[in-house]
Amino acid sequence: MTRRPVPRPKRAALAVTALVAAVATGCGIDTTGAVQAGAPASGVQRPGAEATTVRLYFAGPYGTRPVTRRTDGPLAPQQALELLLGGPNEAERERGLKTQVLPVEGGRITATTGDGSVDIVVPFQVSTGELDVTAVSQLVCTAAYADVPGDLPASDVDVRIHEGGQRSNRPWTLRCGAGGNATPVTD
Repeated sequence: MTRRPVPRPKRAALAVTALVAAVATGCGIDTTGAVQAGAPASGVQRPGAEATTVRLYFAGPYGTRPVTRRTDGPLAPQQALELLLGGPNEAERERGLKTQVLPVEGGRITATTGDGSVDIVVPFQVSTGELDVTAVSQLVCTAAYADVPGDLPASDVDVRIHEGGQRSNRPWTLRCGAGGNATPVTD
């Protein structure tokens, strides 16, 4: 009688077979029901719905920090600055954020827009330090990232700060630079 050799499976084939068997039997993990793990998922837009947000700049332990808030529609710089003046919400405060832009009695911060520019009138004297550098950066970057006519990137929007509560012929012209810092326009 002649013996025929029986083919032996290769090691790789045996490993795949063992893996399939383990997956098929559930690897010994018992089935579970629904697990309570907090609020339902959020952040995914409904099909056809447009996401609208505004970027505000608050002061953090290491300089200005942007935060994004949902809005019903695009906000003009004046509206964005009003949100900024309202201060950080509870979640933002828990992250250590605050505002250096404080309301002044009898004074108001106003913003008007032009094509690629924003004019902000503040009731402070920037030149004397009444409005500190962080506060200036908060105002400039929040305004630049709002809905400014001209479709320029925020870093190219000229933001002119008029001090002393009135529009002047010699404003400070700034742009929102890297890291949320206001930088002078030198051209």
